[in-house]
Amino acid sequence: MNLKATIIGATGLVGDRLTGLLLDDFRFESVHLFVRHSTGIKHRKLIEHIVDFENINDWSGQIEGDVLFSTLGTTLKKAGGKEKQYHIDFDYQYEVAKAAAKNGVENLILVSSLGANPKSAFFYSRMKGELEMAVQKLPFKKIMILRPSILTGEREEKRPAETFSIIVARLFTSFMLRKYRPISARTVAQAMINSIFYNNFISGTFIYQYEELFILGDR
Repeated sequence: MNLKATIIGATGLVGDRLTGLLLDDFRFESVHLFVRHSTGIKHRKLIEHIVDFENINDWSGQIEGDVLFSTLGTTLKKAGGKEKQYHIDFDYQYEVAKAAAKNGVENLILVSSLGANPKSAFFYSRMKGELEMAVQKLPFKKIMILRPSILTGEREEKRPAETFSIIVARLFTSFMLRKYRPISARTVAQAMINSIFYNNFISGTFIYQYEELFILGDR
């Protein structure tokens, strides 16, 4: 296969692992990153597009290829409030997905979250649920939505609260609710890639829950 992949969120925890895996995967002939700042990665298959997400219409025509990997996201603290986080996590991802569908990209793979639900009382879960609903209305041939639990992996920025929550989650899920155990960003990234070829000849929307990602990521 000679697939063309496009990634938004390539500098994040999952996006970074995904980029590396795609560059090593012979089935992908090119990997296009739409980023605000250069990743510094040099590879014959890599094409970087330095863009302003506030002006998506200026570069939306460049979002082409076979599959869009959407891994963009931020934290409430880093965004500076719920409204700004929603703008990044929902608006940016939805507008890029909409442009991709318009340009003929057939496959969308979206990293969502455990508990995503548009009717949730929790802001983050509701936001993720609303995004899931919105992208499913777009004319993609195939949509894969992944709902991981707490992500593990080395980040550039240190998050003490997140590190503590991972430790607690690991201890708690060792004895009960094992299916909610933390999952590595690399496993999620591999699951994203594998989801393209799983049910390869079936169109529609596929939602992979937390526990299924361990299996899908090991295929």
